[in-house]
Amino acid sequence: MENKIYIYNSLTRKKEEFKPIDYPQVKMYVCGPTVYDQPHIGHARSAYVFDVIRRYLKYRNYKVTFVRNVTDVDDKIIDKARKEFKDEDLNSAVKNISTKYLDLYHKDMESLGILEPDFEPKATEYVNGDKPLMQEFIGQLIDKGCAYVSGGDVYFNIKKAKDYGKLSNQAIEKMESGTRIALGEKKNDSLDFALWKSAKEGEPAWDSPWGKGRPGWHIECSVMSSDILGDEFDIHGGGIDLIFPHHENEIAQSEGAGKKFAKYWIHHGLLTINGQKMAKSLGNFITIKDFISKYKYSDLLKLLFLSTHYLHPVDYTEEKVEEAKSAYTGIVNLMNKLDREYGSREQISGGGSGAINQFKEKFIEYMDDDFNTPRALSVLFEMVKLCNIEIESNDASKAEKLNYALSVMKEMAQILGLNFLISIPQEISDDEIKLKISIRKALKKEKKFIEADQIRKDLESKGVFLEDTKDGNTIPRRKL
Repeated sequence: MENKIYIYNSLTRKKEEFKPIDYPQVKMYVCGPTVYDQPHIGHARSAYVFDVIRRYLKYRNYKVTFVRNVTDVDDKIIDKARKEFKDEDLNSAVKNISTKYLDLYHKDMESLGILEPDFEPKATEYVNGDKPLMQEFIGQLIDKGCAYVSGGDVYFNIKKAKDYGKLSNQAIEKMESGTRIALGEKKNDSLDFALWKSAKEGEPAWDSPWGKGRPGWHIECSVMSSDILGDEFDIHGGGIDLIFPHHENEIAQSEGAGKKFAKYWIHHGLLTINGQKMAKSLGNFITIKDFISKYKYSDLLKLLFLSTHYLHPVDYTEEKVEEAKSAYTGIVNLMNKLDREYGSREQISGGGSGAINQFKEKFIEYMDDDFNTPRALSVLFEMVKLCNIEIESNDASKAEKLNYALSVMKEMAQILGLNFLISIPQEISDDEIKLKISIRKALKKEKKFIEADQIRKDLESKGVFLEDTKDGNTIPRRKL
């Protein structure tokens, strides 16, 4: 087994061997929320993609420092503050909005089982104090001739950016042909972007050498990442929609200030609902809270996400959630059964089953290959099939094998941030179910199909569903 991890790097547009700058340290920065509304399942996918990557790198013994920023002041937040707190001072209202929706974001991340970041810097923390780092960084860009002041605003001069467009793979000339300078903007070129916006009456503003104002969106990440992780770090992540202009502009700013910036860029595909973009106007806007309220288990959403490689878009449908629920139920039933009947044994090193070791190696092989979760997940499903067969076997060593299989499946679940060992209501014991399955099998052999079917119905009334396999076995599944 090759013990190397390969990552598709959006910057080079090819899969590369992952070589951290300062092995075994891994510095990772992910664009976080702009806190002005309830988090939706698109936000869930983004957070979960990088949660799995972080978990796997830690599993492979890298020491990961994970940073996820918060944009807590911008036009959308200000607009929401005016609507929700119209009777309050706008500065206070903006703080209330950002606090309210960041709290909701944190609660949703907790309900999804997403690990907390090691650092969660906020934009407003970098414009205050004796050393406001946003203003300092912008000042450096002005000094280097990469930015200019215009009527209280500060803009980045795109013509000073080396290889601008290298992340999005676009030529400047082509980008310029589709842009224009909006009314009220004081920039020299249509592609120039704001580093500092002069204050509008009543809006939150901070002091700067160019007058009161607030930072532009792009400058936040360049300042925060360099402050916490240094001028060069390993991984920068976000959705594919951030490649241009946000991440392209981050690179221009950071390199303009003389920083090497990120080595690997990881971007995930976006989420649609029944083939359409999610939007409140279309009535298909699904918040994380709504999903949990309807389906109870966040792992159903995670399984749906895992079934598509992170690079690709994922389409959310009710049918896919039901498929995930069926798969989840099967794994939950098996792992709880293994835990009850074989989990109390002393853990073995892996000698109990060569087949289980092969599954583990395959899982790692697929995760090493650009975090290929669909294939990694298929390994877990194959293990479930094997264990269900093994349970019914007369193999003298099956207890050891199943004990080891359980420990390996727990490892896989931990890497994928899944929780299969959950409490399931039990109106009937496993021994009773086994007896009824035996009686049903005998009745079917005698062609007493009505009596056999009645046993199935009786079990269903107690939350146990029977799955008859092609090889003649019957697998009981408890309803979640």
